[in-house]
Amino acid sequence: MYHVKQNGIVVYLDVPLEDILERLEGMKVDHIVGLRPGVSMLEMLQYRQQFYHQWYDVRVLCQAGDTAEAVAEKILDAVKRYQNSNSGVFISTRSIAKDSEFMRAPSFFTDVVIEGLALDGGLYVPADRLPKLTAGEWQRLAEAPYTERAQVLLEKCIHPIDVPAVNLREMVARAYGQNFSCNKIAPVRHLSGSQFLLELFHGPTASFKDFALQMLPQLFAYCMPRTCNYLILVATSGDTGSAVLDGFLRLSDTDKQRISILTFFPEEGISQIQKAQMISYEAENVKTVGVKTNFDFCQTTVKQIFTNSDYTGFLTVEYGTALSTANSINWACLLPQVVYHACSYLDLINQGVITFGDPVDVCIPTGNFSNILAAVYAKCMGIPIRKFICASNQNNTLTDFIRTGKYDLRHRNVTASLSPALDILKSSNIERYLHLVAHGDGQLVRELFSQLEEQCHFQVPNTLLERIQHSFMSDWCSEEECLDAIYSVYRSTGYILDTHTAVAKVVADRQHDQTCPVIIASTAHPCKSAAAVLQALRIKEIRQHPIDQLQMLNSLNSLPSVHKAVLGRLGKVHTQKRQVCPADQSDIMDNIERFIQQKFMSVV
Repeated sequence: MYHVKQNGIVVYLDVPLEDILERLEGMKVDHIVGLRPGVSMLEMLQYRQQFYHQWYDVRVLCQAGDTAEAVAEKILDAVKRYQNSNSGVFISTRSIAKDSEFMRAPSFFTDVVIEGLALDGGLYVPADRLPKLTAGEWQRLAEAPYTERAQVLLEKCIHPIDVPAVNLREMVARAYGQNFSCNKIAPVRHLSGSQFLLELFHGPTASFKDFALQMLPQLFAYCMPRTCNYLILVATSGDTGSAVLDGFLRLSDTDKQRISILTFFPEEGISQIQKAQMISYEAENVKTVGVKTNFDFCQTTVKQIFTNSDYTGFLTVEYGTALSTANSINWACLLPQVVYHACSYLDLINQGVITFGDPVDVCIPTGNFSNILAAVYAKCMGIPIRKFICASNQNNTLTDFIRTGKYDLRHRNVTASLSPALDILKSSNIERYLHLVAHGDGQLVRELFSQLEEQCHFQVPNTLLERIQHSFMSDWCSEEECLDAIYSVYRSTGYILDTHTAVAKVVADRQHDQTCPVIIASTAHPCKSAAAVLQALRIKEIRQHPIDQLQMLNSLNSLPSVHKAVLGRLGKVHTQKRQVCPADQSDIMDNIERFIQQKFMSVV
């Protein structure tokens, strides 16, 4: 195989083993090389697969009953893709076909992972459509474990020249291995009636962000050029910060010497436990800074810094350090989220709730629009999602937008809530969705978001609004309704929702017509908002210390069970003086430069 790989392309025909056995039987073959007495033909074929995984360049996923002609056509398509690197090109959501900058320097997956944000301020998206699997190909994946599903889908979305399959397999195994407390990784649980919960909190930091941020650091370390150091700049509304820190701190010591992480979060805009989690990640190459403002300011400031070529150029020249990002601005954060939305549908098939082709709805608590956008991309790849239900709290800009087509930030301020990840008015990934639903009209996207920057509002054309409303529904939930939902679900089922999932539950109750299953994304473990959850459960005396709050939740002996990784992490928090800075862009830029000086001075 080594010699074959040096001189050609190794194609892995991923054929159903049942098909192989049927053909062998038809050919009257009852023995293959390596078959020993007492070992079945099926066991031998299964054993061999691990060796194929070590060598192949491209996989051809075959569905049950594929003809030889169909397989041959798939092989030709796969080889053409492998040989054509331009099939992996990315563009900005604001790019126009005649842009000389894009024509001169196309961006590939490795560029996108490292750069994060496009130079024109837009977000990277694939120049071509996402690959679409057939019903038979999806059914092949239904019986596969989560890691194999992730492997197949990521291979289809990442060009093999950028990240070879063998390297991707190692990353997937590390990302979704022992660091997840549930072997199903993202289990689907029946809640009541037609409602199902997609539990996305079994990762090391207890939120859905772990799915992206256990994978992204490995992709980043693989893709980064060796010419300079990197500072990962993160604006977080709570969960992203600890997930970024956990993911990057799992890298090798060699990689951590060249990659540092600086997170900015709204000082009063996240829960005690979220803040304690971030602080607990003490290391030479990480720092967390509270900002006396809201998340929108943090996110907008970070995006403006990335597009400030004078400042970023200065950091590169003076300190040999480039900036990058690791939140949902980065395309590589979205791909792993597509996987779990697809897997939730496949798991409902395995549970006998649906058969492939039956529609489902999804209801997702939505702040920055990344999670629900990943579900949209899953539909683009062939998952039969009927409606996307966008659930907001009182910071309901997205609800208004989906209902009216008007994105209006005038006279609106972020209101701190019990579901802080939703305390966002300016949702970054709405730009990617508009680019998709506008069929790649970069000129329109550029105009809309220029108007948003300059006038704090825009209105989409009626034709675009019709397309949005064809797929999307939206609603919002008050604080009182959120707490009531947590209490009523606990009383009726013994299950405890976190505050964000409770928002989605309230909206699903109002918007879903119950004609098909609805999958509610449970985006965080209830321990992440323990104080609010205890309040909802009408616990009279709530202790102030985060560990005490987690222990009070644990004493209820309810589901989901205590999140041991979070409890262990909070035990590492020590009282220390932390830095808090004002809501001032220049002050944040000074923080960045001082951190780079401290971290990389020895390198300079």
